[in-house]
Amino acid sequence: MGLVSGLLGLPLAPVRGVLWLAEQIQDQAEQQYYDPARIRAELEWVDEARRTGELSDEEAAERENELLQRLMVRRA
Repeated sequence: MGLVSGLLGLPLAPVRGVLWLAEQIQDQAEQQYYDPARIRAELEWVDEARRTGELSDEEAAERENELLQRLMVRRA
């Protein structure tokens, strides 16, 4: 990078930093969202909530389907 392009690009440095940080946060969030261990833990919670009556069978089935779809996306 030349001196002129470096000086002209300097005002954009904070924007680039914010974009980089946003990408890092998104990557971390996706890793956690699709983490098989987390999904299994949530499936166990849904099962327990169904048994205790906290969730109806329909609500539990819907939640399980969502979790299984997340698990399949991660494996694909």
